[in-house]
Order: sequence, then C-alpha cells, then structure tokens
Amino acid sequence: MKVAVLGAGSWGTTVATLACGRNKTLLWARDPEVAREVNEDHANSSYLAGFALPTSLRATADLEEAVCDADVLIVGVPSHGFRTVLDDARVYVRPWIPVVSLTKGLEQGTLLRMTQIINELLPGHPAAALTGPNLAREIMAGQAAASVIATEDLTVAAALQAVLRRGLFRIYTNHDVIGCEVGGALKNVIAIATGMAQGVGVGDNTRAAVVTRGLAELTRLGVAMGGEPATFAGLAGMGDLIATCISPHSRNRYVGEQLGLGRPLDEILAEMNMVAEGVKTSVTVMQLGDRYDVAMPICEEIHKVVTGVIKPADAYRGLAMPAGHEAEPG
Repeated sequence: MKVAVLGAGSWGTTVATLACGRNKTLLWARDPEVAREVNEDHANSSYLAGFALPTSLRATADLEEAVCDADVLIVGVPSHGFRTVLDDARVYVRPWIPVVSLTKGLEQGTLLRMTQIINELLPGHPAAALTGPNLAREIMAGQAAASVIATEDLTVAAALQAVLRRGLFRIYTNHDVIGCEVGGALKNVIAIATGMAQGVGVGDNTRAAVVTRGLAELTRLGVAMGGEPATFAGLAGMGDLIATCISPHSRNRYVGEQLGLGRPLDEILAEMNMVAEGVKTSVTVMQLGDRYDVAMPICEEIHKVVTGVIKPADAYRGLAMPAGHEAEPG
C-alpha cells in the first residue's frame, strides 16, 4: 500500500509513523521546512520534539506529489482547514481509494462531520474516521493504545485496520460513523470544562462529576443525531473523553485549565502551535443542540466562558442548584 497523510501536526505525523512500518508512506506538510526536517533530520521538532522519526518516512510540501499515487488517503488537518485542503487535493486523488479523517471536530457553519465533507467532495470514495483515546506522544513512546476505525463498510474497515495497526497500537472496527465522530468532537468541550475545574481548584470529585455528566450530555446529542448509545460507552466515547479530560498532554484540557487560572482565551491560544478543537466546537455544539432540541447545560456554560459572557468560576454555580433525576439533563 502507498499511504498519503495530509497534515504534519503531532497526530498526523504519528499516524504516518505507524503506517510507514508496513507501507510506503508520504507525509504532506504545509511548511516546507517541516518536510525538510522530516526527510533530513528524521524529526518534527515543531510538534513532536524529542522523538526520532523512522528513516523510511518521507515528507513533501507538494500536495500533488503526496496524493497522486496514494492507495489510501489520510487527512489530519484541523477542522477549519479540512475542506480547503481536501478540495485542493481531490484533483490528484485516484478513483475509489478510501479517505480517512483523523480530525475530531465539526465544520463551522455547515455543522458537518469530516466524513460528510469527504462524501461531499469525493463521492464514491469510502469515507472513514480514525478516533479514540490516542495521545500522540504516548503512542510515539511505544506505549499501548487502542483506537477505532469507523466506516459503514466493515470490509474496508478491516483493510484499513491492517494498514494502520502496528506494535501495541490496537485498532478496532466500528460501523457507527456518526457516533464515533460525534464522540470525538464533543468530548473536547467537556475536556475544557474539566480543565477549567482544575484551574479554578474545585476538586477531583467535581471533575469526576463533570466527566460523567458530560458523557451523558454528549451521548444524548449523539443519539439524537443518529449515533448508537453503545458507541459512547466505548473507545470513541468514554475512552477518548477520559484521556482528553485527565491527560496533561491534552490541548483542550490545557485551555480549560488556563482559563480557570484567569488567563484570557486569546493569550492562551496565541502561545499554542497546535489547535484546540474544543474552542470552536463549543459554538457548534450549541447550534446542534438547538437543531436536535437537546439540552446541553455543561456545553452551554463552556460556550459562555469561551465567548466571554461569564467567568470560569461562574460556570460552576449550577452545582449549588437542586439536581433532578440522573437520566435528565442538568
């Protein structure tokens, strides 16, 4: 197999590293200097400092070169650039090859999932999503991890599983594309909430409550959108949520923690060289909640903090309110 990975951030580079163990893999970097560093120094110091990359992994800043011979196309760019990059690449994409999204986000404005954008721009190509509790630095360090390849065609899923599985990186298949993508996107908002709890200093009990109630919240919306309840109890739901909410490597948890410490959002984002998808998703999730008539109380509070309506400490005022039945929102 010839594999093309678009996006040389931490996760795109990690997936390219996994793929090149068994397949000829070409990593596309927007920045020619990143491509040069991968090829000559076998490193990506901007996103994976301290990790040596395989000498067999090659990179390019030429989109046509990256895509034209690929048997599998993997797209790992942030949600706000996903459509543009895929649109630019599609003239070079060979017919019928599968296209895999690594992006855990939703398109602003359209509210589309990434596989929906793939289907729109590249009809006839099997669209899939790779998602789960996958922190890039831990996988690069050789630690065990599990992920899900989600696509409606399980034959395609099995083929992609073989392409991407390596060492202790274990991949399961799942037909519930909606549930897997929604879980991956919405957990980022809950991670901001738990990070904010850390920054404000409200305690581990509170964080556990936010994670648990957050899972219930994103499950309600995901099921309303067509996902299956069991998916949200699995790797793409609870698994990804736990990793993103507790790990010091989590960008979204970091944003929340810094907000809780009183720092302005613009300042926090300006110092980051990677995207925290939960910031944009906090807006999108409220639009989805309105569309599907699903109450999203935790996400609503985070949306208010991110947009400057309330302060982080105010987001936890609801804890003093009487609670209803556990199966209900709130």
